[in-house]
Amino acid sequence: MKTSFLALAMGTFCLGLTEFVMMGILPDISKDMKISIPAAGHLISYYAIGVCVGAPAMVIFARKMALKSTLLLLMFLFVIGNLFFAISDSYTASSIWRFVSGLPHGAYFSVGGIVASKLAEQGKESSAIALMIAGMTVANLIGVPVGTYISSHFSWKITYEIIAVWGLITMLSIWFWIPKMDALPDTGFKGQFQFLKKKEPWLLISAIAFGNGAIFCWYSYVSKSMINVSGFNESALSYIMILAGVGMVIGNILGGKLSDKFSASGVAMITQAIIMITMVCIFFFSGFSILALVLMFISTASLFAVSAPQQLLLFKNSKGGEMLGGSLPQVGFNIGNAVGAFLGGVPITLGYTYNFTAVPGIIMAFFGFLILLYYFKREKKLSIK
Repeated sequence: MKTSFLALAMGTFCLGLTEFVMMGILPDISKDMKISIPAAGHLISYYAIGVCVGAPAMVIFARKMALKSTLLLLMFLFVIGNLFFAISDSYTASSIWRFVSGLPHGAYFSVGGIVASKLAEQGKESSAIALMIAGMTVANLIGVPVGTYISSHFSWKITYEIIAVWGLITMLSIWFWIPKMDALPDTGFKGQFQFLKKKEPWLLISAIAFGNGAIFCWYSYVSKSMINVSGFNESALSYIMILAGVGMVIGNILGGKLSDKFSASGVAMITQAIIMITMVCIFFFSGFSILALVLMFISTASLFAVSAPQQLLLFKNSKGGEMLGGSLPQVGFNIGNAVGAFLGGVPITLGYTYNFTAVPGIIMAFFGFLILLYYFKREKKLSIK
């Protein structure tokens, strides 16, 4: 791996860790802040809202900056947000800084994706983007279990202090390892939005929101589900999160390679169908411990198998506004994240068991599949013309 790709992956490692470790430490935050699990789950939603606001805002304001400088600015904001989240002493302050932490997330994926594509060999762009995203999957494989362990044995605040320090290390890696790249041609403020007049970007954003939201209905509460429904001990959570991370790593690699070899839209559509079937199985079979682990593995693999193809598809459908277009997958992802965490919390609030969090996920996955099926057929029809 080129050191440039390693630097980009270190950034997505930071983003993956700050976003996904929250799922494993919700019980610790709930206990420390003396709030309910659904209320703690809202911290997931605040981060996601920050992503949705920050992705277009940061890209638009930074569109004239050199790509490397933009990456450094985004990581600096990441460090500030996570550091103050870690030292906050109230739920309100924590919510605000959780929102701030999410602001650079989507823009980093956009700018990082552009840099990765420019560094990639021709025809290997999807694999290059997958290399960048690999940092997020490694975060789930190694960082999240370690962060969960630190939280359960010491404090969740220490976990986020370490995340802030890692952000500083990432800034150094970007400074030394990313080559200087000029800003993209500026099409003006209005020019950044021209591609949104087409159907394709909106279809992709909607599909991402529904697909990822489907998984997060259940995965936002995976720690409680594994304990209360599947019958695992709390001490097993770190190992369970490692398995989830392995699924993400494998799914990300497969998604990138299959998209380079076949159709990116076809890979996304088939993966969405797998997500829908998996949510149905989670509802019915998560009471069986081994099956619960297998289904979790499939769901996390699917979550990242769609990442590279969807990122590439939005790049291709955002001519003249590539920086904004490249940030929109993370907007869709985190809209789904926020809505999924909220909808998944509804059955819990109503007193149902944690496998019922998959019910809204089934509905969301179904709509996501229909949208990608329509996009796939539309793409084939336009290519024939």
